Amino acid sequence: MKNPSLDLVEFIETQILPQYQQFDRAHNMEHVTRVIRSSLQLAQQTGADVDMVYAIAAYHDLGLTGPRAIHHLTSGKILMADARLKRWFSPEQLRLMKEAVEDHRASASRAPRSIFGKIVAEADRDLEPNNVIRRTIQFGLANYAQFDREGHWQRLLQHLEEKYSTRGYIHLWISGSQNERWLNELRELIEHPNNMRPIFDKIFDDETKLP
Repeated sequence: MKNPSLDLVEFIETQILPQYQQFDRAHNMEHVTRVIRSSLQLAQQTGADVDMVYAIAAYHDLGLTGPRAIHHLTSGKILMADARLKRWFSPEQLRLMKEAVEDHRASASRAPRSIFGKIVAEADRDLEPNNVIRRTIQFGLANYAQFDREGHWQRLLQHLEEKYSTRGYIHLWISGSQNERWLNELRELIEHPNNMRPIFDKIFDDETKLP
C-alpha cells in the first residue's frame, strides 16, 4: 500500500492530530487514527490520491471546537485556512479537500461531491456493532449526565433507529465495503433489541466503572 509523504505525516502528527485530545471520547485520537487508517485503505482500493486522503481524514473533525451541528463546515474552513497545506497541495486540490471534509457528515442529505468525500464519509462510519454502541454510550455519558442507565438505553435505541435502521438516514457510498456488512449486522440487532441489551449493559458497565 502506498503511504503518504513522510514530511506531510510529520506535520499532521505533530501539528494536527494532537488537537483531537480535547474532544469527547467518541471523537478522540483513537477515532481520528481509525478514520485515517480506513481512509488510506479505501484510497488504495479506489486509486485516490493518498496525500489528499490522509490530510482530509486528519482535518475532518477539527470543527468540533465549535457547534457540533456545523462541525463539518467549520472543519472545511479550518482546512482551507491552513496556509501550511500549500506546501503539498494546489488550490484546486485544497478546494476538493475542503468539499470532502464538508461532505463527511452522516446526516448529509446529498451524496459527497467527489471520491474524496465518499472515502472520508465511509471511513468515518465505523459500523462494527459493538463500536457503534460504545461510541453512542460515550457520547451520551459526556452530554447527558442527567440520564440513568435506562435513560441511556432508551437514548441508544432512539439514536440507532434514527440513524442506522432501514428507516434511518445513514448512507454508504462505497459498495462492497466492510461497513456494508457491519450495517446489516447492526440492523439485525436494532430489529431485536432484546439481543442488544446484554451488549449495552456490558459496555455501559465498562464505560462507567471507577478508574
